[in-house]
Amino acid sequence: MIHQFIFASPRPGMSEEAFLRYWIDVHAVRYAMHIPQIRRYMIDARIPMPGETTPPLWSGVAEIWLANAEEQLASLQTPEFLLGARADEPNWAAFWMTRGLDTTAHVVLPGPPESRDSTLVKLLILSKRREGLPLPAYKDYLLGQHAARVLQVPGLRRYVQGHVVEGFYSVGEAVLDCVEQLWFDSLDALIEAQRTMQHQMVRADYRLFTEERYLHEMIVRENWIIGPEPRPYTPPVV
Repeated sequence: MIHQFIFASPRPGMSEEAFLRYWIDVHAVRYAMHIPQIRRYMIDARIPMPGETTPPLWSGVAEIWLANAEEQLASLQTPEFLLGARADEPNWAAFWMTRGLDTTAHVVLPGPPESRDSTLVKLLILSKRREGLPLPAYKDYLLGQHAARVLQVPGLRRYVQGHVVEGFYSVGEAVLDCVEQLWFDSLDALIEAQRTMQHQMVRADYRLFTEERYLHEMIVRENWIIGPEPRPYTPPVV
């Protein structure tokens, strides 16, 4: 299963609130969800932090699950994508800022069952391996020593690492190498966890194996469009 992340920002002149409202209530239900190959689909809406002064790099994330590369390629050739979702994109998104990553999910802490009614808050951490560190060593460290440190953070409910698929390295370097997802009961619980010594140890750990200038964080709230149960798909008969 391919777990795709698409990071997006509002088009010029559009507020973040209007951008997210259009994405969730219009674009997703009118266009994107009708692409037949998409098995699961959610939109993560950024949660602004009190006192923040730096404009966000992205304001939301689409998470899309597809069965395999063949179905992903087929999805990009459908009228639902070409005449629907892709054609609608300039109405709400700064498409030149959009970044997409295909990943393979590694569940470190399964946590509670996924639910459309979940009130959990999610922290996304995007990272790029340190220059000179081989990709296999980076992945081994993430899934081993680093994951063990993350699991010590108080209040952590679920933890998944999304490692960028090998195809993104076939003609060069991927922009990023991993998307970590950490769930907490609430924004207050996440903020409290970030104050702990265990979280500070996790933060210090990134200096050992990542390029810190490419380390990005987003706090988001999930909005399921399709799922959490996968939608069936029957390929057309040719």
